[in-house]
Amino acid sequence: MKLNVLKELPRSFRASVLLAGWPGMGSVGIGAIDYIRRKLNAFAFAEIDMQSHFPPETMIVEDGIATFPNPPAHIFYAVEEHDLIIFQSEAQIGGAPGDELLDKVLDVGQRVGIDTVLTGAAYLTQASHKEDAQVLGVANNSEFRDLLSSHGVEILKEGMVSGLNGLLLGFAKKRELNAACFLGTMPQYAAPIPNPKASKEIVLTLADLLNFSVDMSEIDDAAEKMQGTMEDIEMQIQKTFSHMDDIPENEFPGGKIEEDKVPQSVMKRIEKMFSEVKKTDQFHKKANELKAELDRWNLYPFYEDRFLNLFKSGPGESR
Repeated sequence: MKLNVLKELPRSFRASVLLAGWPGMGSVGIGAIDYIRRKLNAFAFAEIDMQSHFPPETMIVEDGIATFPNPPAHIFYAVEEHDLIIFQSEAQIGGAPGDELLDKVLDVGQRVGIDTVLTGAAYLTQASHKEDAQVLGVANNSEFRDLLSSHGVEILKEGMVSGLNGLLLGFAKKRELNAACFLGTMPQYAAPIPNPKASKEIVLTLADLLNFSVDMSEIDDAAEKMQGTMEDIEMQIQKTFSHMDDIPENEFPGGKIEEDKVPQSVMKRIEKMFSEVKKTDQFHKKANELKAELDRWNLYPFYEDRFLNLFKSGPGESR
C-alpha cells in the first residue's frame, strides 16, 4: 500500500479538516463528498496505490480487444482556500487492508495538521421517498457531539454505522482527533438507488459547519430527477396492481396491505430478490425469478441496467 505524490503541496499549506468518503448505500456519503470536491475545485495531490488488494475479476472489451479494468482509485485532494483536504475512494475494503488504509489516510491528514475528520453515510428508514431527507450526526467523543448539536445537527441516539465511513471515527479517536459521520436519511426500499436528495442535506450540513458555500443547482436537478424516477416506478406498480384480480392473501408480508402501501412493499421484495440472486448458489434460477417479478409489475425497463450487471461478475461476487 504505497502513497504516490501527484502534486507537491505548498510548504505553507495547512489543513484543519479532512473530509473522507467511500461508496455506500444510495451513494449518499460519497455523493456529498464528491459534490463538495468538484464544486470547491479541489486538486489531486496524492493517491494510495492499492492495486495488489483489488486483483481484476473481469476483462473490459472494446472494439474486440480485451484489457484489464482500472483498479479502484483512492485519491487525496486539497482545497487551499478553505484549509481542507478530501480523501475519496472508489471501493470499500475490509479486514487488515481496510485497517491499514484508514491509518494511511489519517497519516496523510496529520502531516498537514488536521484535527477533525468528517465522513458521510446513509441512514435507512421506513419513510417514503416523498418525505424530506434529514441528517443525523454521530461523533467519536461527547464534546464534539455537543458541538454538532449546537450547530443544529440532530444526534443519532443509538444504532450502527457500517463500513469505512464509520470505522474511520474509531481510528481517529485513537489519535485523539475529533471525528463525526453525517447520516442522510433515505427509504430502505430504495437503498441501492443513488439518492442525491440525502446527499444534498449532508452537503448543506457540511457547508454550514465548515463555513463554505457551493452552487447547489446540479444536485438539486439530480434530486428532482431521482424523485421523478421513484414516482414513475410507484405509478407503474399502482397501475399494474389496480388491474390484478388474483392477488393471493399472503402476497404481501403480514397479509393484505393497503393499496397506497403496495409500491413500497413491491420494491422491498424486489430488493430482497436482488440480494438473494447475489448470495445464492442457484444464480440462474433466482435471476429468472427476479426477471419474472420485474416483468410482472412492468418494471424491467427501470431496473434493466442493474439486472444485467448481475451477470457481469457471476454469482456470489460483490457488485
